[in-house]
Amino acid sequence: MFYGALLLTGANLLLRLAGMGFQVYLSGQIGPAGIGLLHLVFSVRALAFTLGLGGVRTAALYLTAGRKGVRSILRGCFQYSLACSLTAAAGLWLLAPKLSAGWNGDGLEALRACAAFLPASCLCGVLSGHFTAAGRIRTLVAVEFLEQGCAIAATVFLLAGGVEGVLSVVLGGSLAAAAAFCVLLRLCRLPPEPDAGTPYRRILCMALPLGVSESLRAGLNTVENLIVPQRLALYAGTVSAIADYGVICGMVFPILMFPTAILFSLAELLVPELSRCVPGGPRPPYLAKRGLRVALLFGLWASGFLFAAAGPLGEILYHSEAVGASLRLYAPLVPVLYMDAIVDAMCKGLGQQNANARYNLITSLLDVVILWVFLPRCGLGGYYFSFAVTHLLNFALSLRRLVRTAKASLSPGIAVRAAGAAAAVSWISGMLPTWKTPLGGAAFAGYYTLLLGCFWTALHVVEREDLMWLLRLAGKPSVRTRARSAGRAGRSK
Repeated sequence: MFYGALLLTGANLLLRLAGMGFQVYLSGQIGPAGIGLLHLVFSVRALAFTLGLGGVRTAALYLTAGRKGVRSILRGCFQYSLACSLTAAAGLWLLAPKLSAGWNGDGLEALRACAAFLPASCLCGVLSGHFTAAGRIRTLVAVEFLEQGCAIAATVFLLAGGVEGVLSVVLGGSLAAAAAFCVLLRLCRLPPEPDAGTPYRRILCMALPLGVSESLRAGLNTVENLIVPQRLALYAGTVSAIADYGVICGMVFPILMFPTAILFSLAELLVPELSRCVPGGPRPPYLAKRGLRVALLFGLWASGFLFAAAGPLGEILYHSEAVGASLRLYAPLVPVLYMDAIVDAMCKGLGQQNANARYNLITSLLDVVILWVFLPRCGLGGYYFSFAVTHLLNFALSLRRLVRTAKASLSPGIAVRAAGAAAAVSWISGMLPTWKTPLGGAAFAGYYTLLLGCFWTALHVVEREDLMWLLRLAGKPSVRTRARSAGRAGRSK
């Protein structure tokens, strides 16, 4: 599990780095307004993709983890996803003119391109879930690199050919997803098994409730994304609502969530790992405590660094002071966002998908209500208030469910000490001279990490036991262990 997470982490970091560089390139090509329109198109595509999957990716990930009848399970998952994705694609194609009419007629071709490639994207999601459950991480990583490279190359080629900006991005990503599906299907080698019949009942019992709840939440998220520019335009201080929306969602959030490549790898592998655990055994509480501890410390590290480095990051990446100011505003919420990703994954691994989806649905509905009321009155301040309240509530509900299900105990004292140290180090680091080059940023990150490590060690947030645990994970036995092994070898001789 450790080496799989390490491999996924390295791959995700490189992919996120390439994606962020490409996002910077796109912002220069199509501007903040174009980024805002692209995010609106992607939000509609995300809803169609969720409807097309219908919860079956999680079902494939859960049902094929170390179980027999994988061929029959995948066949049923494919049939289910194909029926859902074709229906969603048809609906998106028919609704595209009406949706684009609210954006001054822009985005019609992009929405129809999403509809045309939707079934291939959904089937690719099913296969990626199976490859993760089967432990074929290297194959999945290689295909993800291929997909990202094809998407960037195709988009740049289309932009150079004079194709409209948003349509170029959508077509490039869709063509790459179709190519990734073909490659994964070719590499999907399943052992021969006696055909026991397709387990439609097991697939439907898991996928349908999850699919309905995820679709409702995705629908609310899409409604939220669609109403933000409209309601924000009613605020007296707004100059360009869609440009402001593009700055927050298309520029700030990618920086804010860039470090999650590390945690999302762990979250992806925790689902099948916890699904194999014996209920009531010692492993679920152990994994829950370790996962929460890792997510907390990493989230605090990222939060403090992003807060202290917000200004230089905004200037270097986007040449914008507004990006840096917004990044500093959202940085304190990073620990909650990062821990919520791990908590959601562990709840899914423990079979709490329905409760998790119910919490997501409640908070998404609350988000839409708060945005509708506060955006015309408070502008982007209302958006921040809605974002903070709903994510904090979702995390609290999910954490409560995880602690009860895994029977894990928490230590709030460590969290308080770790957060206080991170805040102090961020404040101290913020007084350093401003850096304007990547090399200066690397030196700043090293200084910040070293100082934070010293604070955490002095406050007993990080103990010697934690370091030994990491060494054991990395396969570095202690001197005493090596001596015992040598002694046993000598006695056997």
